[in-house]
Parts: sequence; C-alpha cells; structure tokens
Amino acid sequence: MKRVVVTGMAGITSLGSDWAGIEANFSANRSGIRHMDEWARFTELNTRLGGPVDDFVVPAHWTRKQLRSMGRVSRLSVGAAEQALAHAGLLDDGSIRDGRMGVACGSSTGSTEEVKAFGNMLLNSVADGLNANSYIRMMPHTTAANISIFFGLKGRVIPTSSACTSGSQGIGYAYEAIKYGRLKMMLAGGAEELCATEAMVFDALYATSLKNDAPHSSPRPYDSGRDGLVIGEGAGMLVLEELEHALARGATIHAELVGFGSNADGQHATKPEQETMRRAMELALEDANLSPDAIGYVNGHGTATDQGDIAETQATQALFGSRMPISSQKSYLGHTLGACGALESWFSIEMMNADRYIHTLNLDQIDPRCGELDYIVGAPRAMQHEYVMNNNFAFGGINTSLIFRRWS
Repeated sequence: MKRVVVTGMAGITSLGSDWAGIEANFSANRSGIRHMDEWARFTELNTRLGGPVDDFVVPAHWTRKQLRSMGRVSRLSVGAAEQALAHAGLLDDGSIRDGRMGVACGSSTGSTEEVKAFGNMLLNSVADGLNANSYIRMMPHTTAANISIFFGLKGRVIPTSSACTSGSQGIGYAYEAIKYGRLKMMLAGGAEELCATEAMVFDALYATSLKNDAPHSSPRPYDSGRDGLVIGEGAGMLVLEELEHALARGATIHAELVGFGSNADGQHATKPEQETMRRAMELALEDANLSPDAIGYVNGHGTATDQGDIAETQATQALFGSRMPISSQKSYLGHTLGACGALESWFSIEMMNADRYIHTLNLDQIDPRCGELDYIVGAPRAMQHEYVMNNNFAFGGINTSLIFRRWS
C-alpha cells in the first residue's frame, strides 16, 4: 500500500479564489449569497437566492481551441486545476504528461446551456446553437475529460458525476488509485456552474430558502430558524501524490490523506439515512486504522435542510459523542453541489494547518432535533488537531467521508 499526500490545492468560490482572501471573508462573516435578479423570469421558481462566482475571468493565455469544448463548469474546473498544479510546482513539469498523472473529477451535470440547445431541438425540431462540441460541453464527464485534454494527462480518467459527492468521490477514488499503485499522481475534485434549474430541483422538494429579501441571512445550517438551502457555484481541486514520489521531487506536502469511506443508503433517492451516514464515517476510520477519538474536527455537510441536518448530526453524535467540534462552510457559499466535497476538503486542510477553524455563519439557535455536538459558532476557534474529517452526502443515497492528517 502506498501513502498518499496532498501537494497542491486550489479553488474558485463566490468569496474568492485564494485561501487568504476566503478565510478573511469567513472571519469577517461575509456571505457570498446574493439576490439573483436574473432569475426573475422564472415565475414558478420560489427562491431567488444564489451564490454565484461573479468575478471569474477566462485566463488570457487559454486559446480559442482549448475553450471550444468547455462550458462554464469545465472552465471553472480547469481554472482550479491550473491553480492547484501551480501550487504543487507541477504546472510545467513534463511528468504530468507521461502517464503518471490522471484525473478524478465530477459535477452534478454538464453545462446547461447545451442541455437547453438539445431540448430546443426536441421541442421545436431545430438545431439552432448546436455544433460539434455541444455534447462535449454537456456530457456528465465534461470536467474530467476537459482537464485531461487541457493538461495532456494520459493516466486514467475517473468521472464522478454523483451530485453533492462528486468532489469528495473524486478525491476518494483518486486516493485509491494511488494507494493501490495504479498511478503516482492524480488531480482530484469537482465543480458546478450555477443554474436556475438546479435551484428548481430543490424548490420542487420544498427545500430551498425563501429569505429572498435577506440574502446574507441564509442558509442557516443546523439552526432552528433555517428554511432551506441556497445553491452556489465554484470548483475545487487537489493534487494527490504518492508519498515517495512527492519526497523525491522535493514537493511541499500540505497533508496526508489517510482514510476514505463511501457507501449507499440503498433505500430512498432523497431521504438521508442516519445509519449509513455513520457507517461511511466508520469505513473511513477503518481505512485509516483510527479510532473515533483520533478525529479532532468534522467538517459537516450542513446543507440547512431539516432532514439532512438532523440525520447527519445525529449520525455524527452517535459515532463521536457530544465532544466533536463541527461547522459548515455552506453557510457562507451556499451548496456548491459537485464542488462542495473538494472545496470543503481544501478548507479542512487549511484550517488544520492554521489551527484555526471557521465557525458556521447564521447559526444563532441550534435546532434541538440536531445531534448534540460542539457546534462552532460566533467566531473562528483556535484548536490543534492531528486528524480532521470531511463528510458529504448526496442524492441517490451516496455517502462519503475523508480523513486528512497533519503533515509534520
């Protein structure tokens, strides 16, 4: 078995694209949520809240040929991947293009502009807006494929289109590919572009926040006054590397990935199950050969939905007890769907290395139906831990848990 380390990290969010700026916004209680005026035409959509990346600009050095196969979700993922490779000192290194590096990445869906164009063909029998690259921009594995092509990666491609666990499954499957000796390096993560159709998915389930006149007051994970989730967008990518390979090239190591657990509820597509959530965490602990008391902090999924918050926190309490510190960055960014597992893994590593853990925004009154845990509220908390866990749970009953270890 090979040991797996994190040598590069990057992300794109509604609150910035570098950790220093994002952390400053978190600490200052700044929210990336705003009123989506552009959704006014969707009269049957109740929510008007979103967490868009308003300042993303396509880099000037990207060519027209490179861009033509990329919709917005792929552009976000490639942008985060480029930053992560640069952070790892690998962007211009030929080793990433000789078969030693692969990619595991996903999103909830491909770019919806192309979905609209194909829908127009079916509804109106016209092919306006369709071209040779339309399917490439729309296909479920558009992020993984475009990353592979853009950087010339010839290792395996592992697409993870699994809604809210796309990013965390990408990291987990990349970790396993290195752990079992298949590859030396992997780019791993997830992305999502913001679209009103994604908000409508949850609107139809009565699961979106309707605090349309007070965007910064929502979402409210674990809070008794929460009224639903808010959809965001962004991308997160990690560079994972076999330990010996990283040491041989003198790489800076940011953390070790020591455990991954994933399973399925096997019961209902949208109703989370406490028992299998807990089992996913146990699988990660077993993979890492750790007992529950080794974990110092849990980065919660924290979507601000009743069923999700309650099941997740009760599962966490059942495994770790009431002593476990927990928080959710979705309170600042909204639910970034395919990106959240990767972004929250990045944040977990940064918080662990800084001994400073970000609190949950808008958590004023803990819902008594949630599990009894040590909720981080009000301000960041100074703590020092060797191991942190990041959990994500998705439609389809898919559960993931990742464990990162401080590198010393």
